[in-house]
Amino acid sequence: MAASPLSLDTLRDADLVASGHRVFEIERDELDRVGGRIGAEFAAACRLVLASRGRVVTTGMGKSGHIARKIAATLASTGTPSFYVHPGEAGHGDLGMITEDDVVLALSYSGESDEVLTLLPVFKRQGNPLISMTGRPQSSLALAADVHLDVNVDHEACPLALAPTSSTTASLAMGDALAVALLDARGFTADDFARSHPAGSLGRRLLLHITDVMHSGEDLPSVSDDASLSAALMEMSRKRLGMTAVVDAQGKLVGLFTDGDLRRALDTDLDVRTASIAQVMTRNPRTIGADQLAAEAARLLETHKINGLIVVDGDNHPVGALNIHDLLRAKVV
Repeated sequence: MAASPLSLDTLRDADLVASGHRVFEIERDELDRVGGRIGAEFAAACRLVLASRGRVVTTGMGKSGHIARKIAATLASTGTPSFYVHPGEAGHGDLGMITEDDVVLALSYSGESDEVLTLLPVFKRQGNPLISMTGRPQSSLALAADVHLDVNVDHEACPLALAPTSSTTASLAMGDALAVALLDARGFTADDFARSHPAGSLGRRLLLHITDVMHSGEDLPSVSDDASLSAALMEMSRKRLGMTAVVDAQGKLVGLFTDGDLRRALDTDLDVRTASIAQVMTRNPRTIGADQLAAEAARLLETHKINGLIVVDGDNHPVGALNIHDLLRAKVV
């Protein structure tokens, strides 16, 4: 007879919170057990993938299928080409997506999923290395595999021991462990990750360079160091960046004049109508190189609490300028 659900009147927040905590405790304990079994078989699985000239094809039914999809996505984004094939669809044409160079990673907690087992003869005949991930080392899938990854758990977090909970978490963690181990072995870098995520915020931060956001050429505000303050203000108004570079006779940067410098000058007894730019500019200002990342410019602006930067070449000649609004538009910050 089914248990009667608690009414909302008698249901306590503390009971709900305790239930949530219990799930975390059980799954944490199970992850510790599964992690403790990582050893030679795990290393063998990594070596199979590293030796392959193809992709990692993941497959699995039901909840294992959902985990297999996520593992494929994680592998693909961390330097190991991978995709998921539904075992039910594979027998109706999708097997054509799998080449003899591919490694197959098959998930089934019981190790007896009919849809997955049906595909094994095809993989064997084609010569695909097979990595299995199951909770039963003596299951049909585990025994048929070249390498078996054991994700057996003692307890599901589901109190009825029916819904896959700890077991799917363990499988997901094992997939993450595999992806990260391969990432380390391949020397995969943050730049590599960004190239596969160009539309994401990380991609923008890692791929965008100063040259992609700076104002250059006629748009670069610049005056000579013998110019008047009035001339500098006119240059700032024309270029609309709230600042101007100040250069010497050789075209090298000697100072920077900003809106902030103007406000500070107005607080003094200086006659701004007759003052020269050399009297009010900031000498030896912060600069950045054109080949650096836009994210580095954002860090400089934030660290030194400034709103703009002059971009210089190796000889300290200004080649560009940018301000915080340029980085905001580029979604770097």
